Order: sequence, then structure tokens, then C-alpha cells
Amino acid sequence: MGHGKWDDNAYAAAKTFRAAKGIDDFGYTAALRSRPAKEWKADPALDPKGVAARECRDSPDHADSTPIAVLFDVTGSMGRVPQIMQRKLGKLHGLLQRKGYLADPQLMFGGIGDADSDRVPLQVGQFESDNRMDEQLRTIFLEGNGGGQKSESYELAAYFVARHVVTDAWQKRGRKGYLFLIGDELNKPRLEARHIRRIIGDDVKQDIDPASIYRELSRKWHVYFVLPNQSSYYHDQDIADHWRDLLGQRFLKLDDPGAVCELIAATIGMEERVVDLDQAMVDLAEIGSVAESEAVGKALVHVGATTVATTPAPPRLDGPDDVTLT
Repeated sequence: MGHGKWDDNAYAAAKTFRAAKGIDDFGYTAALRSRPAKEWKADPALDPKGVAARECRDSPDHADSTPIAVLFDVTGSMGRVPQIMQRKLGKLHGLLQRKGYLADPQLMFGGIGDADSDRVPLQVGQFESDNRMDEQLRTIFLEGNGGGQKSESYELAAYFVARHVVTDAWQKRGRKGYLFLIGDELNKPRLEARHIRRIIGDDVKQDIDPASIYRELSRKWHVYFVLPNQSSYYHDQDIADHWRDLLGQRFLKLDDPGAVCELIAATIGMEERVVDLDQAMVDLAEIGSVAESEAVGKALVHVGATTVATTPAPPRLDGPDDVTLT
């Protein structure tokens, strides 16, 4: 994984072909929707069960790989966000590379649901550098249910990235990757061991405190939670307080859901100290609308490059015993 290069022409041609043939961009979802719910399951390429590790590795094509993981809440109205991102994937990749934000970005996509109620509560793809990232994104099953309890299983996704992702960026260079969780609800009060065993396959005996998992995750990743203006929860103070307690300024509210790709690119450019917010807005204006640029600027106004880059690292956690709940 991670070989090859992104081709805008191939991306556009594939999209035109699907439109001409009446093929849904998210064909895997369309196919599952025609079957009984009891048959719904993750595509094997995105099923986390039994996965030892998803890897982001250097290659002759990409000697300075940087992992970018984007995991979406695919419940309820949030299922629209992956569709928006799929339509703008070329712009995201173009900003990251052509504007020099990152030399060798590798993207991994995934879907988040509710481990208490959904049939497909977690999907995690591979890190890709070429047009296979588009194929991966379109294979995510947009289940669209959720538990209706103002919480989804974001902490389960955080656990997978913390324990089941290996990157050369960290192992060779001590550089963090980027994780963007995109959703509109709370974490579950605890990460239940039974869910880890059933969905991921790890032999975990005790429930885990979600806050501890995020601390562990932040050792190797710049972790952001993006709340797009998709539901009534956008203005919910409990949601904002919950995520700010976990991530501080890395909790981002985005007025325009259509600007999610632009927000990810600008955030990375600032974190890498390639651009400040003003220059990022100039770059965005070249590829998008004024409204989208303004939405990104509003989301990042309190996240300056210096502030982000100098945030103290959380304490190191050495193993599961540090994060279990009795």
C-alpha cells in the first residue's frame, strides 16, 4: 500500500463513467441497501476484525510518507460528509502536494457507527497515495443508523488507530501523523471490552476509559475532532465541552460541511508551519468558494501554527493496564 501517484484525469474519468452508466459513487452502500439488514457487513478490505496493523510505509515513490487518517461518523445525517469529501478528494490531494504542505501524504479512510446498535460500527481502510484512496472511500458502508443516545463509538476508532496503526513517519522520524474524526456526538462513557473483542478481535478483559485512549493516541498523532454543521448538535454546548476537554483547540466547528477537505488541508498546512492562517485562506480561495474559505477561517481562527505546534505532549502510557477501568 502507499505506492503510485494520484491522477486527477483518472479520477475525473472514473466519475464520468459511473455517471454515464448510472452507477452510484458509493456502490457498496447501494448494493447492501438492497439486502436485508441482517446481511449488512463491512467490505473485507475495511473490516477491522483480526487486523494486526494498518501500515503507512515509505516507498521509492514516497520516501517521506505522512499518514493522514480520516474517520467519519456515518450515522444519520453525517453520512453526507463522506459523499462531500469523495467529490472533492482531488482538491484535498492537490492542496497537500501542489501547495507543498506535505511531500508524500498517504490517506486512510474509515467509518464510525454505534457499537451498541449498528451492524457495522467500525470500518478502517488502508493508507493510499494514488487513486485507490478514492476506491477505498467509496467502499465505506454508509449505514445511517446510530443509537439515538447522543453518542457514537468514536473511542473504538481511536483505540484502533492507537493500537493497530504503524507508520514509518513515527518509527523512523519521530513525526506524528494526522487523525481527523468527523462527527457530531459524544464518545461513549466507556470503551467496553466486549466491543473490542467482537469488532476488533483483541483479547481485552476490562473496559477502558476513553480519555486515556485519547492520551495514548496523542503520543503519535495530531488528533482533531471536526463538528460540521449537519445537525441540531452543532450548537449543543455539551458536545463542545466534551471534545474541548479531550482535545482542547483541536476541537473544530465547521459552519459549512462542504469545506471539510479544505479544513483538513489548511489544518495540516498550519501544523506543518508551511502556511499561517492568512496564507492558507489565499490558497483555499484559489480552488474553492469564498464561503468555504470563510468557514475554514472561522474554524481555525483560534488554532495558530505556533500554538498548535507547541502543545505539550501528553504523558506516555506503557500499556493497557494504564487505561483500564475497574
